[in-house]
Amino acid sequence: MHLLNTIALGAGVAAFALSTAAADPYKDYTPDKGVWQVTTVKIDPNHIDDYLVGIKKSWVPGEEMAKKHGMIDNYFVMVNANPSDPNGNVLLGEHYVSFAAMDPDRTRDMQMQAEEGRKMTDGFDKYRNFMGETMWSSVSFGK
Repeated sequence: MHLLNTIALGAGVAAFALSTAAADPYKDYTPDKGVWQVTTVKIDPNHIDDYLVGIKKSWVPGEEMAKKHGMIDNYFVMVNANPSDPNGNVLLGEHYVSFAAMDPDRTRDMQMQAEEGRKMTDGFDKYRNFMGETMWSSVSFGK
């Protein structure tokens, strides 16, 4: 009986390996354009509301300006349902229209700097730690 279970497991693994090896981009899935930059932040659980109010005044206007200049087309803020998670409790995401949108562009960057006219909120560092930053590419599945 043990031998049959081992054979069945081996056959299942082989079938899975063959099916994944045969995946065909643009048929089985389509890579979406652009790239998500996601920043994980650990906020003192007692200050999450303060942080959200602060980034609404500081980070969100910068994201709207980046949208206006065509660098990004979307952004998000997510709060972990477990505010005490040691791996972070707030995600900040920006969807760049392409990797090239992150390249320096003197004209665009100087114009954005002139428009900025604000200072990032002071005091965040008392209760904020950046845990990491990752880049993600999304895919879409056909029918």
